[in-house]
Amino acid sequence: MRAVVLSDNIPWNGLDGEWGLSVHIVHRGTEILLDAGASGLFLENAKRLGIDLSRVNYAVLSHGHSDHSDGMEAFFETVPEARFYVRPGCDACYMLEDGKMTYGGVPQAVVERFGDRMTFVEGDFSPSEGVWLIPHKTPGLAAYGEADEMYIARGGKLEPDDYAHEQSLVIETDQGLVIFNSCSHGGADNIIREVGKTFPGKRLLALVGGFHLFRRTDGEVRALARRIRDTGVGAVYTGHCTGTRALEVLAEELGSLVHPFHTGLVMEF
Repeated sequence: MRAVVLSDNIPWNGLDGEWGLSVHIVHRGTEILLDAGASGLFLENAKRLGIDLSRVNYAVLSHGHSDHSDGMEAFFETVPEARFYVRPGCDACYMLEDGKMTYGGVPQAVVERFGDRMTFVEGDFSPSEGVWLIPHKTPGLAAYGEADEMYIARGGKLEPDDYAHEQSLVIETDQGLVIFNSCSHGGADNIIREVGKTFPGKRLLALVGGFHLFRRTDGEVRALARRIRDTGVGAVYTGHCTGTRALEVLAEELGSLVHPFHTGLVMEF
């Protein structure tokens, strides 16, 4: 399996960056796009990297937030056949910013124009051989949403987001399972354990994604690092919403287990 970061906060070697994330994955001949970033930047960077996104078989939305879904329209216009696998609620996300509640989910224009190409999945779902989409299975995640000041619209009212619209993309390799979860809002340690319980006996090779730690204290990050170590995961590749200081603390605690990522990073498993 080969994964290339098409957009991330950190630009690299002539590739532009943005506050968003998009990853191109090739697994057993199947090409997958994980997220579409905050714009069409992932398309431009893919061209610079020599990646032909018209070959993508399907796309996966890790969660509904705009820094991962605002580029969906550009994807649909560029790749006319491929479907986007999403979770219910991805079009009902809100966040509190500077005291104002703002919509932050999949753009309504995307839902209106391309809703017929969005496949809403529930439970454990396999879009292709050796690939799974796994929802959260940890109770009480609304507490994470409340701490993040993120909300979900349900039944005509807003409530703290329990991240039911967030899913892990889990890919089987010869060495073990690689978990992609772009922001890990439900907790990186929880996500690793969820996947471990879903696939008992499978080696957990790596977790790839942002950890949403840029507002967390050093103490909170150190506590998370210890919990991650306790999961037994082989490595973590992280960037985007993890934050520069949090990355430093994770590296202090986890040493060689931590691999920072940037736009253009190639990961092979």
